[in-house]
Amino acid sequence: MKPAEDSTVIGKSVIIRGDITGGEDLYLDGEIQGTVTLPENRLTVGPNAHIMADLEVRDIVVHGHVEGNIHASGRVDLRQTAMVQGDIYTSRLSIEEKASIQGRVDVGATGPTITVPKQTVGEPVIAAPLFSGTKG
Repeated sequence: MKPAEDSTVIGKSVIIRGDITGGEDLYLDGEIQGTVTLPENRLTVGPNAHIMADLEVRDIVVHGHVEGNIHASGRVDLRQTAMVQGDIYTSRLSIEEKASIQGRVDVGATGPTITVPKQTVGEPVIAAPLFSGTKG
């Protein structure tokens, strides 16, 4: 995994305890304990990273381990090596096969809401359309 050219890089041997705020894209591959606030920027969590922090970002790509809640105004992208322990709040979510999440996922009001009726064992599953109404 190679960081983008215009990103600030925090390497795998770096340990930070405290709060990180910024106004540019950030690539983290070390250990962070605290909070990360990048409301207008992208955070990339590298494959060696162990992040123990609540994250507030525009977009995030996770390759490593995150313990904490993720609040993303844009997109959350969990790659196959991602391990997230915490809640995810976002408007868009992408999860690759083998990525792991332990927590709740809340995809914001901009996405469709799907209500599935409660089923008991042995009842057939009823398929419902994702969208209702006419095309606009």
